[in-house]
Amino acid sequence: MTAVAPPLLQRIPSGVLGLDAVLDGGFLQGGTYIVAGMPGTGKTILGNQICFHHVAHGGRVVYVTLLAETHGRMLAHLRGMAFFTEEPLASALHYVSAYRVLTQEGLKGLLELLRQLIREHRASMLVLDGLVSASASAPNELAFKEFVHELNTLVSVIGCTTFLLTNSHTPEDVHPEHTMVDGLIELSDELIGVRAVRELIVRKFRGSAHLRGRHVFQISQQGITVYPRSEAMLADPIAVPGEYTSRVPVGVPALDEMLRGGLQRSSATLLMGPSGSGKTLLGLQFLAQGAKLGEPCLYFGFYESPPRLVGKGQAIGLDLLGAVRSGSLEMIWQPPVELVLDALAVKILAAIKRRGVTRVLIDGLVGFKESTVHTERINRFFAAFTNELRALDVTTVFTEETRVLFGPEVETPVKGLSALVENHIFLRQVEWRGELRRVLAILKTRESGHDPSLREFTIDDRGLHLGGRFDSTGAVLTDSGLSSSTRRSNTRRPTARKKRGSRK
Repeated sequence: MTAVAPPLLQRIPSGVLGLDAVLDGGFLQGGTYIVAGMPGTGKTILGNQICFHHVAHGGRVVYVTLLAETHGRMLAHLRGMAFFTEEPLASALHYVSAYRVLTQEGLKGLLELLRQLIREHRASMLVLDGLVSASASAPNELAFKEFVHELNTLVSVIGCTTFLLTNSHTPEDVHPEHTMVDGLIELSDELIGVRAVRELIVRKFRGSAHLRGRHVFQISQQGITVYPRSEAMLADPIAVPGEYTSRVPVGVPALDEMLRGGLQRSSATLLMGPSGSGKTLLGLQFLAQGAKLGEPCLYFGFYESPPRLVGKGQAIGLDLLGAVRSGSLEMIWQPPVELVLDALAVKILAAIKRRGVTRVLIDGLVGFKESTVHTERINRFFAAFTNELRALDVTTVFTEETRVLFGPEVETPVKGLSALVENHIFLRQVEWRGELRRVLAILKTRESGHDPSLREFTIDDRGLHLGGRFDSTGAVLTDSGLSSSTRRSNTRRPTARKKRGSRK
């Protein structure tokens, strides 16, 4: 007799932005899931947000509390959330307190009440808020395990998706009921330095793939928003980047000539240099050239507002305001305070997909580093992020500030990033014959030749210009920036001859 494969379980979307991506599509219908976390981590908000989304799409919910805040106070706290609406209350969404039944009739009485409520209200979703109270009232561990087992059986047969909200005193708390349910989601709110960070971990999820590890989430007026860890979410790019088949001009003729026609299309370029070397202006020239050619362009930066950038561009002849008004250029300013690394990636990728952007300037990679809670992530994050940009056929320029204005050493805030990009252009200010000059060098172009010469880089009201080869016989990029006369004065003088007859 041939065995018949059981039908696939239907997915129940959570309605929590980002959570369904972590869960590979949502919860499984009829499953039982524990949401654990210390007080204040957002369990009740998460449970209610899932409930309101479920009833908004035709479902019916019973929300049962055990020794929690009163329903009136709970709803008053939720009223300011965007997902809250009064329409389903008492019709499709029912709040019931079962604490008295638990204290008077024990776990058997509670189980019978849950059975009646599901049947009476034809519920397709059940939330039991305060599982820790049920555990505390059990005469022994076996009795509590039997309660969880019977509840599992009941909701599975009926197809009622169930969430059990419970407190955990430490993140490492493990209880027998964790092994009996279909999924375990852990919420935490930790201090890392002076910064408070909320994180979500899916410890267990039967019958489905999911994104493992820690994922940051935030609570706002929109409710809970989960930001899946980018290196897990983008591990498989939407497409495999192809060969480099065309060039993208930067808009500075001499630089495009040095690059053999411009940057490779859908490549990533690191534009590095100290403050004041001209990185942002060169990046804006790259965007202005794209807008001139009719390409959708995007600026994303941390430190300068769009009006100031428009003014800077105007000072060197770039009509950025016209590009913004025509819709060919979008400028996004993200002040670098209390940022979430993965939220930045989500914001940039959403803007790219919304307008079909082909050129992006990301001005200031240090903003990404400062938004990183776990610093060991940064290189894996950029590897996944740049691969996704290539797959979207986006030509990207990143600017990164070096820490030393003058001197033989060059330190970058994000170590190892140059290995993740195809092109590496270096700007620097040097002292030459008593004045500061800007110089430019192309350090790397992957799978392409380039002019390796060092060029003087000037900025005036007519734009950006590259001169001829820099007329220096010294090592300008690695020297301490001293003029030739100063370097000669610092060289070691020969030892003076000893006078005849002096003692050895």
